[in-house]
Amino acid sequence: MRHLQDLEIFVAAAEAAGLSAAARRLGLSPAVASAALKRLEQDLGVALLVRTTRSMRLTAAGECLMERARPLLEGLAEVERELEAGHAIVEGQLQISMPSDLGRHVLLPWLSRFQAQYPRVRLRMQLSDRLANVYREPVDIAIRFGHPADSGMVALPLLAENRRILCAAPSYVARRGAPSSPAELRHHNCLCFMLDETVYNRWQFARDGQQLNVVVDGDRVADDSDVVRRWAIAGEGIAYRSRIDIQHDLAGGRLVALCPDWQGENVPLYLLCAGRRQLSPLVRLLHQFLVEQCATLGH
Repeated sequence: MRHLQDLEIFVAAAEAAGLSAAARRLGLSPAVASAALKRLEQDLGVALLVRTTRSMRLTAAGECLMERARPLLEGLAEVERELEAGHAIVEGQLQISMPSDLGRHVLLPWLSRFQAQYPRVRLRMQLSDRLANVYREPVDIAIRFGHPADSGMVALPLLAENRRILCAAPSYVARRGAPSSPAELRHHNCLCFMLDETVYNRWQFARDGQQLNVVVDGDRVADDSDVVRRWAIAGEGIAYRSRIDIQHDLAGGRLVALCPDWQGENVPLYLLCAGRRQLSPLVRLLHQFLVEQCATLGH
């Protein structure tokens, strides 16, 4: 945005053939306008204007920039006017990577509503629990649980509070009973998730300031979170799932929450992209839409 403002000052100065006149037109002080021009020249590494006490003219580099910059600024101004008038056409294509279970049971219906609202938007979806490499793969954005390990990524929050909970089917509880505390999980068949050959069998809990890590075991492991959910619904064992993944199963009675007085690990939901340049108006619009959908969820 700073570069756009500097560019606007440059174009105004060239059109007015003077810095003071450009500053007055933009409502700036001459000192601010002069600093912006110097900054733009330093960023580009070329002189754009030849200034004397009485005149100002464009250099060859300045003429080249002016030729490109004027239509760019005019186009941006037109987009701004359309947005303000509420008539902007939202269109474009996004390739989105998302977790298997969350994608199928939560995000797909939301994204269908988004496309119904903006019919000129095209979406390509990758459903996989493997974290897509947004730097190397043809993925515009990724929706993932937990804080990203790569601090260089742009992480836009979607759902800040999203606890994992213990859950099982009523049929499993009727057959095996419900654990009274997470420590009793060693007597139960626990359904584990695996990613990149790492089995996530250390489940974390907290209550009244007490932290409890339980290493669980069971007769089946899957690298697809939707498979783990299906096993749980079928009564095969106890799962440790993100609440957003199973909220409809809890509401429908297909699963019941266990040890409700213990809090599971918090796994916030984020929209990730490689850098600020990927934050297009379409991405920002989708982010806002998903935030609004997440806000409708119960906790």
